[in-house]
Amino acid sequence: MPRKIKIVATISSLNSSPKFIKGLYRAGMNVVRLNTAHMTHEDALHVIKNTRQVSDKIGILLDTKGPEIRTCDTDKSLAVKYGDIVRIKGAPLEKSKGKVICVSYKDFVRDVPVGSSIMIDDGFIALAVMDKDDKYLRCHVENDGVINARKSINIPSVHVKLPALSEKDIGFIEFAVDNDLDFIAHSFVRNKDDVLTVQKILDRKKSSIKIIAKIENARGVENLSEILDHAYGIMIARGDLAVEIPTEQIPLIQKQIIRTCIEKRKPVIVATQMLHSMIESPRPTRAEVSDVANACLDHADALMLSGETANGKYPEMAVRTMAKIAREVEDKTSSYMNAPYTLENKITAYLAKSAVKASLRLNTKAIVADSLTGESIRALAAYRGDNPIYAQVYDKRVMRQLSLSFGVFADYISMDITSQDSLNKSICRLIDDKQFKREDLIIVLAGHFGIKQGASYIEISTAENFKKKCN
Repeated sequence: MPRKIKIVATISSLNSSPKFIKGLYRAGMNVVRLNTAHMTHEDALHVIKNTRQVSDKIGILLDTKGPEIRTCDTDKSLAVKYGDIVRIKGAPLEKSKGKVICVSYKDFVRDVPVGSSIMIDDGFIALAVMDKDDKYLRCHVENDGVINARKSINIPSVHVKLPALSEKDIGFIEFAVDNDLDFIAHSFVRNKDDVLTVQKILDRKKSSIKIIAKIENARGVENLSEILDHAYGIMIARGDLAVEIPTEQIPLIQKQIIRTCIEKRKPVIVATQMLHSMIESPRPTRAEVSDVANACLDHADALMLSGETANGKYPEMAVRTMAKIAREVEDKTSSYMNAPYTLENKITAYLAKSAVKASLRLNTKAIVADSLTGESIRALAAYRGDNPIYAQVYDKRVMRQLSLSFGVFADYISMDITSQDSLNKSICRLIDDKQFKREDLIIVLAGHFGIKQGASYIEISTAENFKKKCN
């Protein structure tokens, strides 16, 4: 039984040879993530070309910087101790120097009120704003540490008026379209307008790239419903989220977001520091193993590795470890969920649920379904059945986009012949490739009236009977 939970791995241009990517793919990686906060177009293109060389089934997700604030460059990191006083200046083109910290948002001093807390580097350094003038915030250091260049800045409960997209983001979105990528993960999404800003660029370029909204602030959590109406999927980016929201609330928020995404048939990724210790160590901590297992028990579509694969010492081992934890959870528990219908096509919605229920009651070995858009496949995936879903897809990009969906294993099939003949041949190929036994039961969800009409029937029979159709 193949692993159903998918793995997203961040890959940098510093370590992105075809051999390296192939090693991660064989270890269990399904989707490659490009973190544009640390990349140029040339860097990203290098990773894309090498990924496509390894397999045309690997999805590629481009992660924008989004409306974030970071510390500016500096010639020397600033070591601080509790009680120190530092000043912060909104000066994106300047370098931090001495005890003056420059940040990437020019109106930072104007927007941040006295009494606010400023969290640097996912909360590793906390500052309290004591007073301010037109040029500087005067801040009290709340704990010892080191303030480095290009680190994230969060101001809990303060809404700064950042634009949804920077010039760099716009350039990378257009780059993603030009290079036929599959997903854009937009950072710091606050509401539907942030998603629509990205969608307008995609519409102008006539692109079918899908948008993954990264939820990493309180406003994103509050506006989840309207965001889901316009985004293809969600990434729960717990690093910044845990700075903006009390840490003890994160586990329940994670469960709530995953459940909502499943009900709305939207892929959901759990991200940030899942196996963080494996950047330096060949073994994860027990807490990290429990964290990964908990996300699997929550029925997330995918889990994400960041520094573990981008610059860690044990990238392939990190992917393999995550895959082993997921397999252990899947082997010992049933993942079935009784999700409500949501598709406009009520026939397809009903048949998808019936197919998954039949797979549980009849002990079938697989569900096979064809699709043009992937909608019926995601409907099957929403019930988190125990059978793998072998999607036979008539669009190569949709095939790659399904690499993010729970329990789905997609193949591209052409429409050179009738869709029914093409599907029958695919079923026979799957039976040979997956080495089903003659008596194994297989479920087929398909339609008699053309692929655009959606599913119209379920067929359940043995592998032997399906093979006879090929002759």
